[in-house]
Amino acid sequence: MTYIEHDNTDPCFNFAAEEYFMSEKDIGDDNLFMFWRTKPTLMIGRFQNTVEEINTSYAEQNVLHIVRRNSGGGTIYTDEKTWQFSFIVKNYDKNACEFRRFTEPVVEALQRAGIRAEFGGRNDLFIEGKKVSGNAQFRRQNAMVHHGSILFATDLEALVKSISVSDDKIVSKGIKSVRERVTRIADHLKTPMDESAFRDFMVQSILQTGASVYRPSAGDILRIEKIADTKFRTWEWNYGTSPAFNIERKKRFASGGISVNLSVNKGIIEACKIYGDFFASGDIEAVEKALCGIPYEKQALAALIEKQKLHAAFYSLSAQELLESIIG
Repeated sequence: MTYIEHDNTDPCFNFAAEEYFMSEKDIGDDNLFMFWRTKPTLMIGRFQNTVEEINTSYAEQNVLHIVRRNSGGGTIYTDEKTWQFSFIVKNYDKNACEFRRFTEPVVEALQRAGIRAEFGGRNDLFIEGKKVSGNAQFRRQNAMVHHGSILFATDLEALVKSISVSDDKIVSKGIKSVRERVTRIADHLKTPMDESAFRDFMVQSILQTGASVYRPSAGDILRIEKIADTKFRTWEWNYGTSPAFNIERKKRFASGGISVNLSVNKGIIEACKIYGDFFASGDIEAVEKALCGIPYEKQALAALIEKQKLHAAFYSLSAQELLESIIG
């Protein structure tokens, strides 16, 4: 495994770096690792509606970066006291999402620091029943990125305010709720360490001995910045536009929440947009396109889903659950 070492705290640069080393740059190793952090940022899940997920006024007043990531899942707040890790694997031969393979090295590293962390839920790490890390994955052809967020000493008040309405009572309750449900690494360390020392410890523990280090060249950085400029820093990627819909259905399953928005004219689906904090194991845009031109009728939709296996594009979602999301 090769460690990609850099200190850039721009979230757009870091997401672009994942994409660059995943799809373009060959450094002679199919297994790469990044450990990074960002300026205060709201990271939006790939399939979420940005304006519905964030407190826009708070984000503007506090100059938060807003960027959509390539992976599914929900919106998260990160800052300089929150660490991110990325496993980039080329020639990846698995078809489904697998979280334990990539969370186990993180769990083992935390345990070496005397922290009793464990994997749980659909994609999280917990300490004494409280969440400390969320994880997500995305694929491109035969390559895969697994990335996660580690709450080291994250500003929990900013976390709540940035994704909630700006009502003092709701914020107060939200902070209390968050403190009951999540925890931070710094609160569990027997021997205190700062953010940099924690990074060094985690990188060394995860990579063990024999790993190499790659520092991006000036040419690498120019290309990464180009990807960031043309994708992750654009309004189209982070917000985008949606057609007008006349049917909206929201459902939540064990695999995540799904919101299906449809424009139906004379009984035929003319436009479709799917939002949610689900994880994708296939092409969601292809599902949206497949639904267009189909009668908004349960039998026709069920037949289409089964014939084209549309539910397989969603991680751990059944055909019946997808049908219920669309028409009930």
